[in-house]
Amino acid sequence: MNNKTPLVSVLVSTYNNSETIEASINSVLSQTYDNTEILIIDDGSEDDTYIKLKNFKNNKLKLFKNKENIGLTKSLNLLVNKATSHYIARHDADDISLPDRFSFQVNSMQSKNYEVSTTRAMNLTSNIKLPGKSFYLPKKLVMKIKNPFIHGTLMIKKSTFEKIGYYDERFYYAQDYKLFSDLLKNKIEILNLNKVLYLLNMNNNISTNFKKEQNYFANCVRKNINP
Repeated sequence: MNNKTPLVSVLVSTYNNSETIEASINSVLSQTYDNTEILIIDDGSEDDTYIKLKNFKNNKLKLFKNKENIGLTKSLNLLVNKATSHYIARHDADDISLPDRFSFQVNSMQSKNYEVSTTRAMNLTSNIKLPGKSFYLPKKLVMKIKNPFIHGTLMIKKSTFEKIGYYDERFYYAQDYKLFSDLLKNKIEILNLNKVLYLLNMNNNISTNFKKEQNYFANCVRKNINP
């Protein structure tokens, strides 16, 4: 492993993202950080998402397909197990990673000796910076109310992921909230970078389409109970 530019495995799970998948994956391929593998799993899409993914001709891409839709949590855990890297990065199939995202996160984590980092993002529709004011509040305090981290911006050492047992598959939704809660409970500090490195789609996504379900699972995290 090159200590200065360790391999980063980028995990992308996609389901019916035909309209956004090409721009989303191109943003990952356009990173200034070159030492990456991009692991993409099509979670039983019913549109032409998988066909568009197969049209990419790049040896960084490793494409997988679920026979049926199993959900984001299990799909991401499948990809974690296939990752061969030092760092794992998340990226959602309807979002955009800005070109220097991975480079900035790797450099920041190495220089500050952190195992986990996230960044701020910009809402693609409203151009509002996220998180907002809560970014400046103590994260353990905010966690009692909501998830203060942008899941798509996550970068984490694979060894740290293994240590906490990956995503909790009991959480079909709010798996990111549970993950960050598990990290903090294990006294793993999260470097939350005050730089916009991600463009976040807030329309027609899991959070908006399944708000009731998300709230239920998020409440399980807040109350520390199993769903």
